[in-house]
Amino acid sequence: MDIVLVPGLWLDASSWDLVVPHLTDAGHSVRALTLPGLESAEADRSAVHVADQVAAVVAAIDEASGPVTLVGHSMGCAVAGAAVDARVDAVANVIYVGGWPAEPGMIPAKNFPTDGADLPPVPWEEFDEADVRDLDRVTFEALLRPSPASLTSEPFELDDERRYDVPTLLVCPEYTAADLQGWVADDAEPVAAIPRHTNLSYVDLPTGHWPQLTKPAELAAIIDRSTGR
Repeated sequence: MDIVLVPGLWLDASSWDLVVPHLTDAGHSVRALTLPGLESAEADRSAVHVADQVAAVVAAIDEASGPVTLVGHSMGCAVAGAAVDARVDAVANVIYVGGWPAEPGMIPAKNFPTDGADLPPVPWEEFDEADVRDLDRVTFEALLRPSPASLTSEPFELDDERRYDVPTLLVCPEYTAADLQGWVADDAEPVAAIPRHTNLSYVDLPTGHWPQLTKPAELAAIIDRSTGR
């Protein structure tokens, strides 16, 4: 199976380095992405738009040899979800790790502070204890660089409701599947569209918000099982 891995805020393809070997050993063809604006800490992000990040994921799907398993992490879930909308017929299944899919008009990082063209990483001290469970601070902070500030102001444009029929797995790390299902039952705004998905499942992966760093083998096993091989 072709697997495309989409990182979340402040991270590039290297954030998946501990996961990729497990997937390739299982026989998969894996591509971890560095989204536009995340090439380096010094990159010029002034001309990078939300649509550019979605287009990068769409391009990776187009370059695969067949239907892909698409995996997004955190804010990368929304970017991945927008790519599903653009390539419904080319995505065999989608996995959202610590996040949820995009919806039309959704601004992915609207509440984050910016610094010019940059969306700087949140300081370690401001994360909840549950977020950084099992996480090595030095290793984590060495990976970080700003994301594009456009993520705080530009909405997703989606138009293919067949995306709701793509098999979808929600991986729950610093919260539980029961927590997420409770938010859905309460019609919480960020997850209000989840019940529209017709082929939906949940799995717990107890750790912090970055299981690709803290539980890579376990996350890879979940991804591998999702492919149905």
